[in-house]
Formats: sequence, C-alpha cells, structure tokens
Amino acid sequence: MIWVTGNIDGKKYKEPFSKGILSRSLNIADIGAERAYALAGDIESKLIEDNVGEISSHDLADVVLIYLKMVDPKIAEKYENLRSLRKSEKPLIILIGGASGVGTSSIAFELANRLRLKNIISTDMIREVMRKIVPKELSPVIHKSSFDAHESIRTPSNGMDFVIEGFFDHVEVVNVGIEAIIERSVKEGISTIIEGVHVVPGFIRQDLIDDNNIIIFTLTVDDEESHKQRFYSRCRPPWVKRSPERYMEKFEIIRKTQNFLVEQAKINNACIINNVDINETIDIMVCEILEKFGGENNVKQKSQRDNDN
Repeated sequence: MIWVTGNIDGKKYKEPFSKGILSRSLNIADIGAERAYALAGDIESKLIEDNVGEISSHDLADVVLIYLKMVDPKIAEKYENLRSLRKSEKPLIILIGGASGVGTSSIAFELANRLRLKNIISTDMIREVMRKIVPKELSPVIHKSSFDAHESIRTPSNGMDFVIEGFFDHVEVVNVGIEAIIERSVKEGISTIIEGVHVVPGFIRQDLIDDNNIIIFTLTVDDEESHKQRFYSRCRPPWVKRSPERYMEKFEIIRKTQNFLVEQAKINNACIINNVDINETIDIMVCEILEKFGGENNVKQKSQRDNDN
C-alpha cells in the first residue's frame, strides 16, 4: 500500500493513496473523468514500480506534474496553474452577475465543480434574509423583484431612467449583504462564489476588490429569442412554481437591466461573457481566473472585454 502524508495546521496526517481522489484532482484540468482515472492508474503503477511506500502530498503533486508533462504539456500547464491558484494564501472570491435568465446559477454550479469550490451563495438568498430583517415599510424596494423594483419608487429622480433607478436602489440594498459575505469569506479564508442579478460591477467597495483575490464576471445572452427560451426551460420542471409568463411580461425590463449591467461592466473593466455555450463560458472564466491569479501568461480564449480592446 502507498501512503500519502501531509500537514494541516502543524498536524501531520497519513492516508492511503486513492486513484479516485487523484483522478478528481486531475480532472480539475478538464480532461474528462475517464481519462483522469486512467492517468491516475498509470501514476499509481509508476509509484509501485519505483517501490514508493510513502510520499508527501507535495511530492505526489510534483510526480503528477512531471508525468503530465510527458503525456500532454497543455494539460500539465493547466494543472500547474490551477495548483498554484489553490496554493494561494488568500481565498478566491468569484462574483457572477447577469440579468434574470442568463444562467448565473448554472454557471456558478459548473464553475464550482471545475475549481472544486464548496461555497456558492445566491444573491436572491441574501435578499430573502434581508427581507426578514428589514420591514417593507422601511425599505419597500427590497421586497420587490429586481425587474419590478421601480414600482416602489415614490418620487423618481430627473436624471435616471425610471426602471434603472429602481434596479439601482434594489441592488444597492442587497449589496450590503454581498459585501458582508465577501468580508466574512476573506476573514475565514474561505473561497466563495457569489452569483445573481445583484452582482453589479461598480457597486462593490473598491478596497475589497483591490486587497483580495476577487474577480467579477458579467454574463449576458445577446440574442433576445434565446434569452426568452431560457425562461421556458428553467420553468419547465414540475417543482418550479414560477410561471414563464411572468418573465415574458417583464422581458423588456429584464433586457434593459442587462444593458445596464453590461455598461457597468465596461466602465469597471469587468469580464463580459455572452453565455451561449456553458462549456465555452466555463473555459473563458477559468482562463480569466488563471490569468489574474494563477500565473497563466498565454490565454487563448478571449472574453468580450478582450475583443472590445
């Protein structure tokens, strides 16, 4: 039996080598479960051939990297960059925003699987908690949906679109909760994904972004018909209580909030992604994260921000 040793907070541990655990680690480079398990088996055979009875987790990672460089240098590079990202002393905070129906929840789930992150927080849940704390009489806007928040405005301002003003006020209230989650994640050292319509570039305090490993993505669905179909798809399961007709009635408002989100993303130099294909979106996001925090120098896939520049 091969034993893998490690050290957590000064305490040593020892556990049996597992092809399953190693294959999950390899699959972080998105090589597919079957190939990852096959490569893990090859690495196990090599360790047995070399009469390795005990190896540290750090040395095992080096063995994996050397083997991957022989098998496929591209996979090795991605694995090395993802490994350096996970070794960061600061937690990774990923913010994913976008108008209703563009797929922030689905993308957050898939990205968490790819990066092996456990914490996903929806801004809708933050809003629900705040609704229990803040009474409707004190903040009527928080008790509205993002696309009908303008209905709570009693005296609209002169310089801003009525719909956008309502959305702006709605986001501003929920942003208090978003910043609290970020601060807690940073304090506890917990990598977290926060997703939802309330993630708007320019609203998060700049000092939080500058001092920590925080990256913001704004998802869009540029084609209007495709955007409409998303609502029918997500309302199809029998347990979903919301009707797609409700969204269709507010569709023009939802598109208007998307335009606002895109403008904010451009102003604040956030990454904008037209979420057409989920795999392509995840690949772009991973490349952006690695470029900023993982040491990757050559990013082949381009975001809309790169194309605009």
